[in-house]
Parts: sequence; C-alpha cells; structure tokens
Amino acid sequence: MVILDGTIVSVALPSIQHGLGFSPSSLAWVVNAYLVPFGGLLLLAGRLGDLVGRKRVFIAGLGVFTAASLLCGVSQDPATLLASRFVQGIGGAVTSAVTLGMVVTLFPQPRERARAIGVYSFVQSAGGSLGLLVGGALTQTIGWHWIFFVNVPIGAVAVLAAWRVLAPEQGVGLGRGTDVLGALLVTSALMLGVYTIVETADRGWASAHTLSRGAVALALLLAFVVRQAKASHPLLPLRVFRSRDVAGAMGIQALMVAGMFSFQFLCVLYLQKVLHFDEMRTGLGIFPVSVAIGALSLALSPRLIARFGSRAVLLPGLALIAAGLAALGRVPVGGSYAVDVLPALLPLGVGFGLAMPALATLAMSAATPQDSGITSGMVNTMQQIGSAFGLAVLSTLANARTDALLGGGTSPAPALTDGYRLAFRIGACLVAVSLLLAATLLRSPVPARRPRTVGEVSAAENAAR
Repeated sequence: MVILDGTIVSVALPSIQHGLGFSPSSLAWVVNAYLVPFGGLLLLAGRLGDLVGRKRVFIAGLGVFTAASLLCGVSQDPATLLASRFVQGIGGAVTSAVTLGMVVTLFPQPRERARAIGVYSFVQSAGGSLGLLVGGALTQTIGWHWIFFVNVPIGAVAVLAAWRVLAPEQGVGLGRGTDVLGALLVTSALMLGVYTIVETADRGWASAHTLSRGAVALALLLAFVVRQAKASHPLLPLRVFRSRDVAGAMGIQALMVAGMFSFQFLCVLYLQKVLHFDEMRTGLGIFPVSVAIGALSLALSPRLIARFGSRAVLLPGLALIAAGLAALGRVPVGGSYAVDVLPALLPLGVGFGLAMPALATLAMSAATPQDSGITSGMVNTMQQIGSAFGLAVLSTLANARTDALLGGGTSPAPALTDGYRLAFRIGACLVAVSLLLAATLLRSPVPARRPRTVGEVSAAENAAR
C-alpha cells in the first residue's frame, strides 16, 4: 500500500488538477510532497525502530499513513491536499523503514529468510506497477478521491493485524543511540537532496538553485558522516558499511533503480502519448511485469539464492534488465505493443524478480538484531535516492531531446519517441554499470548446504550398500 501510493497518483493527476484547480507548475508537487519526506525520514525512522522497537514504529507509521490518506481523500483545495500528502509521506517512511529489518529478524535461517525476502521484494516491486492499474481503474470509475480512500480500510486492518500477530519488541533503548545532531543532519541532507533533485525538472541541472542547494545537501551529508565517526552512540554505525557485499549492494541498487525508472515512468508515457493507450490499457500493458516479478520473487529466486548464492542470481538478473531497457530503446513511432513493447517488458520483469531479492539479501547480510532497522532504512533510502535521481535525469534528457527535435520541425510523435528511446538507452547503460560493479565488487559465497538429518544419512548409507 505504501509503495503503491508513490505511483497510483500519477495517472490521476489530470483529474486532480481539474477537480482542485492546481496550476500546471504546482501539480507535480502532488507527487513530490510525498517523495520528499519519504526519502528524507527513512534513516531516522529505521534507527528509531532499533531503539524503541520495530513493532511500535511500524504500527505508528501505519496509523499516520492511514489517517493522512483519509485527509487526502476529503481535500477540497490544493493546500490541504499537499499538506496531507506530506504527512502521508512521513507515515510511509516510518512504516517502510523497519519492514525489511523485521523480515530479517523474524526469519533468521538462510532458506526461510530467502523466501521471506522474495515475498517482500515481490510486494514492493509489484506495488509500483499495480499502482498504475489501480489508479487508472479507480479514477475512471468512481473518482480520484478513492485512490486515497481505498487506503483507509486496508490500513485499519493492517494495524489490527500487526498489533495481534507481531511479537512485541523493547528495542535497545533511546539511551543507546539518541544522536539528535546526527538525526537533524541526515534528515536535513536527505530531504534537501531529494527536493533539489525533483526540482531539476523545472529549474535545470546547472541553475543556481540546483547547484547551491545540492552543495548544501552534500555538506550536510558530509557533516553527518563525520559526526557518525566521532559520536559515542551514532545514529548510523559506520560498521554497517565494513562489509564489501553490503556497501556494494546498496550502491548497485541505487544505480539499478535509477535505470529501471526509465521503464516505470517513460514507458507509461510512450504507451499513452505515442500509442494512445488510455489509463486502463496502460495499467494492463505494464501488468505482465508484475506477473513476471511475482513468479520469480515468490517461487524461483529464493531457491536459486539458497542454492547458488545471491551474487550468482543477481548477475543474470541485471543482465536481463539491461537487455529489456536496450530493447525499449528501439521502439518505433508506429509501434505495436505485442511486437515492440511486450518482448522488452518480459525480461525486465524476470530480471527484476531475480535482482531485487538478491540485492536485499546482500544488503541485509551483515545486519545484527540491534542494527537491522537502520540497515533496512538505508536500503530503502538508496532506493528512493536512485528513483528520484533516475526520474530527474532521464526525464530531463528525454524532454531536452524532444524539445530540440520539435524546434527543428519534427512532428510530435517522432520527437517524443526519440526522447523516450534516448532515456531507455541511458537507463540500460546505468544498469550495465551496476552489472559491472556487481561482477567486480561482490564476493558473496555460495550458502553452506543444510546438514543432513540422521534419517537422510541412514538412507544414503543404505543406498550405498
């Protein structure tokens, strides 16, 4: 529900603009008002989960998210909706930050953990794709308000289920890690950084606005790192990054997500603006990706990771994603969905279904019960930074290419298609770089085989005799 809410709004933006009177320049903030606090608070929320208990933080975040969804649905003016979306982003960050940490803590055995992370990865990645389908269906049938109202009963049931099902946790205590200065530095750095990135669509990458705020965000982030190296109870213990696999997986994940965003955002625009799909057909057109992700994440990936190791599963996954994006980089103006789009979407879904569980497993491989929340928050933060950066860079390049062609007299459809093709190819290059890094940096060993039981040993001896 939380991940889905980042994309479900996209297809409803025209209806929201018409219903509430948003100006074209302010309409993007219906999405950005959610993304900025979401990306900025993940680390702090993850550490709070370690300190006061992940169950408490999870339920509190769900409650805030659900209440804010109700406020979004009843909004009658732009200011109320934007404020409610900001609060919704806070609730989403608090909830998401501790989820992967809870999964790792609840399933300590490697095989069980691989299966649980497979389910987690499927829910997370499928949520983004399903948002397009659900958003289109709700907007076209009963109105844009219901893209928010639908969260209320789901959130209420989730809160009750979490309260009854999840075991209580005490956490390590606020006295073990209350780094107030570190929390202020990293939250300010991340929120300012995400804000700067999402504003590049209007301001440009070389503008004084972008360069000055980007420099401040980097300075705050550097100050945070220095603070963590000296603090007696750091918010983010730097020992988390001592593992080569953990640090590498997080960087690889950011690059992969940045490249993959050329599909999640620009493929939708290609289907709608060039092939003239409506919202429902667009959602159905993207749906095969969710099916492929589900089939791999739930059934095959956990077994492959348990058998061959995360690195061995990650490499072909990244190769398939790069191949799918490269195929999208060749879509024609008068293309056919069945011939030109679907053959590219299937390797994307399969590759993502292989890569996401493997990366999550690697990123959480060195997490202790005391640090699983902050590590989970870091994993989600890298995803958000990658998606924000990917959207800003790839959409800027696509728009610049399209504008240049339109200025030269090219008709709209070919100009749009050429811009999308460029972005798809750049996305493929980003994923190819992540593949190169994975092949050279990661050294994840093959998991040890499960010891045989007495019965299995006896059976083997009888077979030998």
